[in-house]
Amino acid sequence: MPSTPLASVLFVCVHNAGRSQMAAGFLDHLAGDRVEVRSAGSLPADQVNPAAVEAMKEVGVDISGQRPKVLTTEAVQASDYVITMGCGDACPVFPGKKYLDWALEDPAGKGVESVRPIRDEIRTRIEALIAEIDAKSEQ
Repeated sequence: MPSTPLASVLFVCVHNAGRSQMAAGFLDHLAGDRVEVRSAGSLPADQVNPAAVEAMKEVGVDISGQRPKVLTTEAVQASDYVITMGCGDACPVFPGKKYLDWALEDPAGKGVESVRPIRDEIRTRIEALIAEIDAKSEQ
């Protein structure tokens, strides 16, 4: 295990209650200490989407203790990767960061049945991101 993370990743969506929380949960679960994980929202909700919490619990990832956080310039500056999920123009842009925009359906107001496919798409993207980070560290 590296003593310092290979990369720092910030996930951003509007409410920081569904997509970004699921992505952060998967990255933390799958990459462990190799990657520093943050998530935030441009207009954070009061709580994490209960359907997202339930969908993640089904695959062994507990995000029930997470709380939506407001997006700060400092969080963006401290991250190597900034992955947006529908936050629009609210995300500040800094040179030297890798920006990715993941077009994912918003799970807000949906039941767990509708959140599962979103969760599974996020997991696929997280696995590819980890592979990219690992490959860069081996160069």
